[in-house]
Amino acid sequence: MAMRRRVRLLAVGLLGVLVAATMSACEPPPAVRIQSVVPNLDFPAAFTIDPNNVIIWYAERNTGEIRRRNLLNGVDELVWTVPNLLTSGEQGLLGLALDPNYPSTRSVYAYASRSVGGVAHNQVLRIALNTNFIGTGQTAIFDQLGGPGDHHVGGRLQAGPDGRIYVVIGEHTNPANAQNLGNTSGKVLRMLTNGGVPSDNPISGSRIFAYGIRNSFGFDFDPANGRLWGTDNGPTCNDEVNRIVGGGNYAWGPNATCSTPPSPPQNTNQDGPNRRLPLRFYGDSVGITGAVFCDDCGIDGLERKLLVAALTGNIRVLTLDGDRTGVSADQLLIDHSSGVISMESRPGEPVYFSTTTGIFRLLPG
Repeated sequence: MAMRRRVRLLAVGLLGVLVAATMSACEPPPAVRIQSVVPNLDFPAAFTIDPNNVIIWYAERNTGEIRRRNLLNGVDELVWTVPNLLTSGEQGLLGLALDPNYPSTRSVYAYASRSVGGVAHNQVLRIALNTNFIGTGQTAIFDQLGGPGDHHVGGRLQAGPDGRIYVVIGEHTNPANAQNLGNTSGKVLRMLTNGGVPSDNPISGSRIFAYGIRNSFGFDFDPANGRLWGTDNGPTCNDEVNRIVGGGNYAWGPNATCSTPPSPPQNTNQDGPNRRLPLRFYGDSVGITGAVFCDDCGIDGLERKLLVAALTGNIRVLTLDGDRTGVSADQLLIDHSSGVISMESRPGEPVYFSTTTGIFRLLPG
């Protein structure tokens, strides 16, 4: 994930260029404060929270290390090191998720760019854990040729409430890939824990769950109904927030442009059939990244709301409408001093986020 930094004041100002007139909520967002929980890291592009809310599992993009940190006593253990890691451009160790049945099933999943026989591959790895939750071996349950370049690799990986594994992969800087159902680039994928294709996937015999994606780093499931929401980076315009539906086409492709006409966001969402437009977009790219729902996260005023982050350091809070299919309000929650890479939470646990150097959590202000 290239962490190119925007000019902060300009980017914050451009957040007001939206789908329609700027929306506001009846009340200001709650006051929050930030607490550092795992400092001095090397680009923790992905992390996840143990159900016990004591352990944070994190993956360092550049070292290939997967580690677990006990937040009570500070003990930090190496779980596994992904071998033959590629880290040029936006490659690296990019996604991390515990098994849907963890801890009964002792497995952790990673999404990584690796050299296989001297060729770049993007893989979802299932890493077996022993009784001490230390890795004992890895199996690639999904594999695709990387590239041809080293950008737009995507990276978000998560176990869904349906027990399936979801991962988003960028279109490798080839917009046509996003509309080509014959490959897995520019797609949200849904697979079984062994990498197999679920029988109820929207495209029979395919892992593809949704397509028309440019380069996404964030998604999460609505705790109210299990629906999937995700972010997608635009080129130099139209960073997006989408509700991801099975079989949905999010319309990125070779006809995309930041020019007008057509008016935004149609200009970056022109390709393929049954095009779905974003439910929220930012007219000038802010480097949108993580997305997470507050589900009893301990902060009054955030319950069941969607938080989205950006490389500007902004974390915004989006209020969904009554049927939870659209966005009724969008407010700045906090402006962090460093760019935000990823966000995570679990029901009844705080909202966490990572920067290139550490992991933090949000607490009531």
